[in-house]
Amino acid sequence: MTTKYPIQPEEIGSQPKRNYLKESDTRSKLIDPLLYSVGWEEDLISREYPVSAGRIEVIGTTSRRAPGKKADYVLRVSPWGTPLAVVEAKEELKSATHGLHQAKEYAKKLSVSFAYSTNGRKIEEFDFTTNTQTECKSFPTPATLKERFFKTKLSNLPKPEEAEKIWQGQYYHSPDFSLRHYQEAAIQNTIQAITQNKKRILLALATGTGKTVIAFNLTWRLVKSGYFKRVLFISDRNFLSNQAYNVFGPFGEARVKIEEGRAPKHRDIYFGIYQALYSLSSSGKRLFEEYPADFFDLIIIDECHRSGFGTWKEILKHFSSAVHLGMTATPKRADNINTYQYFGDPVYTYSYGQGVQDGYLAPFIVHRILTDIDQKGQLEIAEAKSKGAEIIYSEDTEVKDIYSQKEFERTITLPDRTKEIAKHLAKLLKTFDPMAKTMVFCVDSDHAEAMAKELQNEFADLGFDNFAVPIIARTGDIKEADYERFRDSEKSTPVIATTVDLLTTGVDVPSVRNVVLIKPISSKIVFKQIIGRGARLDPLTNKNFFRIIDYIGATRLFDDWEKIPEPKPEEPEGEAKFKINGVVLD
Repeated sequence: MTTKYPIQPEEIGSQPKRNYLKESDTRSKLIDPLLYSVGWEEDLISREYPVSAGRIEVIGTTSRRAPGKKADYVLRVSPWGTPLAVVEAKEELKSATHGLHQAKEYAKKLSVSFAYSTNGRKIEEFDFTTNTQTECKSFPTPATLKERFFKTKLSNLPKPEEAEKIWQGQYYHSPDFSLRHYQEAAIQNTIQAITQNKKRILLALATGTGKTVIAFNLTWRLVKSGYFKRVLFISDRNFLSNQAYNVFGPFGEARVKIEEGRAPKHRDIYFGIYQALYSLSSSGKRLFEEYPADFFDLIIIDECHRSGFGTWKEILKHFSSAVHLGMTATPKRADNINTYQYFGDPVYTYSYGQGVQDGYLAPFIVHRILTDIDQKGQLEIAEAKSKGAEIIYSEDTEVKDIYSQKEFERTITLPDRTKEIAKHLAKLLKTFDPMAKTMVFCVDSDHAEAMAKELQNEFADLGFDNFAVPIIARTGDIKEADYERFRDSEKSTPVIATTVDLLTTGVDVPSVRNVVLIKPISSKIVFKQIIGRGARLDPLTNKNFFRIIDYIGATRLFDDWEKIPEPKPEEPEGEAKFKINGVVLD
């Protein structure tokens, strides 16, 4: 049998008592000098770059975080620029190939083309552009690796020189902000699609993963490199537009909001809602028509699964020559098929389950509770009246003998059911934590107001006049004061927000610990949007998981998007151990 040793065989016999370097020393004493010797300066290296924060495991009413994963080195094309390669370090006595499986896994997470594993003595490379593995005498120089990278990225592009400027550019970076691995990967895949002259591009990332942060850093690269000049960010609600405007803060005075009646034209980054863009200008045109059709280079469409295919389609059609980037938190389904027909398949996908596995999203606990009539799925009027139940018919409702669950609080109102659910929910919340932020999703505005009233009364003894509030929009936009207080982790009240659709998507309330479903749901898209409200972690309130309290059986809609992937097994260590002169070798 021939055994390959990762150290020099002659060293084993002549220096049996030598202390071989552990991984940390291998990095500082062997690998760092190898990188420096071929020109990798410190500002081109990201050390211990997180590729997983560590999955949060719920244990009873507490939680713990599993260890995270970090790439030892990420080599970049420029300071805080595009990542080119991942380097995994192993202790001196291990084979140079020992960390290659891990390096490849991390490289895939970052969407980079090259993976390296080294023990400081030998170097193994995997090149994803050719799918080949090679032993290297030294690390490639920055210039060499860039040349290999650009050879792949720039081949057959319509504007290779301009594309190279984007790839050479930098992300926005500050001491208290850096991109997560999947955010970098999403940006890289989008840039690749843009430079390939694709006009319709889709990103599908779960709620809470920072799609607006991705949009900002993508825009930063495109505008700062000069590839694009003007960008429009479209939402369908003012508070979503305002959130995006704030995230794009580093652009400073280059930002501007498009509001009803005015069409500014001397900035770089524009924010508007469909309603304002579709409003009439002083000239009698729709406001979006005040802009030339080729005015914008890029249009970012927030929550694109929900908007842009009805009345607002005229806006997108007017700016059809621009690149349209859609952002959604839901995978392809029958009820969002228009989105996927318009944009095509996503250039990058990151599911809720993957976010939980990586430790960036909160896991959940499900509580399923059904009232008698919800369990039955229908209400028999004669039976209900014989028991003294109060039933209120909506205006112009055709009186029937039996009503199905989907008609509750729409066609008929059942005050007793609302009260009973409120009592049961209050009892649960008092058991869990009466001051835990809670969203209650109701059928309509009347139902939301009735539920807020019942819950306010259930918690009246706590002494707050705004413990439970309806956050709804009967007309116009959201009631900003209640929303802003509710989303602020440092504000204790409101504790409970009852709502209909207004808080379903795009709303950032990290401290929400309970998501309550009293609204019949048949759409998987709506279901995913709603449970996404609890998906964010909140260090300020130490929130690491959330509860889904289901009174209508909506959790039947779970599917693979929520499924948490099993962790991949590490490369086997190898069972055989050999001992030569007291030195243990793999």
